[in-house]
Amino acid sequence: MDNSLLAIALVILASFFQGTFGLGMKYMSPLKWEAWWLVHAFVAMIAVPNIWALLAIPNLFEIINSAESSVVWKAAFYGFLWGIGGILFGVSVEKTGISITYGIVMGLAASMGSIIPLFQIDGSLSNPSFPYILLGVLLLLVGVAVTAVAGVKRDHLKADEQNEKSNVLLGVLIAVLSGILSAFLNVGFANASPVAKLATNEFNIDAQDASLSAWVVVLLGAFIMNGGYALIRLIKNKSFSSFGTEKSGKAYMWAVLSGIFWFAALGVYGQGAALMGNLGPVIGWPILLGLALIISNIWAYRSGEWKNARGPFKLLLFGLFILIVAICILGYSNS
Repeated sequence: MDNSLLAIALVILASFFQGTFGLGMKYMSPLKWEAWWLVHAFVAMIAVPNIWALLAIPNLFEIINSAESSVVWKAAFYGFLWGIGGILFGVSVEKTGISITYGIVMGLAASMGSIIPLFQIDGSLSNPSFPYILLGVLLLLVGVAVTAVAGVKRDHLKADEQNEKSNVLLGVLIAVLSGILSAFLNVGFANASPVAKLATNEFNIDAQDASLSAWVVVLLGAFIMNGGYALIRLIKNKSFSSFGTEKSGKAYMWAVLSGIFWFAALGVYGQGAALMGNLGPVIGWPILLGLALIISNIWAYRSGEWKNARGPFKLLLFGLFILIVAICILGYSNS
């Protein structure tokens, strides 16, 4: 298979995992949030990335130790910033549901996570792909805005039916902040590229597998934030006993599964981005999140989030159509 086609295929596969992992957040009970989140974060950011990377790169830690410390710390710091956004993502899902949160977070994370690495590349403005990338990202933002509006309208309808006050405004504000911070996950991956290049050039590691070493660095910072925050809440709320709650097997299963799916998205995306060359994080990232948004809304529809909301659902479909057009343009820019 041609490298460009394989790269796009890998990003599409990654988008399935990215659009699906959030389902696990609906099954936290009877565990406390902090107990569920600590398990999820450890699986997603430490266990799976390190196991996968060590299987592909036996001398993983030697490579990381050989990299410039400034590169490692900078990438880990970006991961730490993303970690704040990741926690806010979980809070927003709880308040507004999958559709609105995914719409806002994916849009902001996709656009900022694409544009920031683009301008960090020398001569990016003169690259022939630049106009297509810019058009694709702008259209993606429009599509996300439409889907977010559809979600807000749906939320208001449900609140009116149940004579409840909608909490969508607070959820939207949290999702916006989450989306801005979530962009730093891809920025960290792009800035950790010297680690992956070191693995390829000096340790003869395949470029696709070498991308895993970059994630290990970035996600260390991410786990320090996520795991640390969960631990603080466990201590503050004195909720360590939650780990032994009866009939919590299903909650543990979803914590582990969602963690595996979460990093599967990043790991497979990283391999696809590696095949795209220097523009991989610029083009692959918005495609990943745009498709993930579509997939997440399919799951949301199946779970009944759009029941009795025909008008907003039609608006959602229009927004998803715009996203598909944007993704096609971004895919073309890679050629």
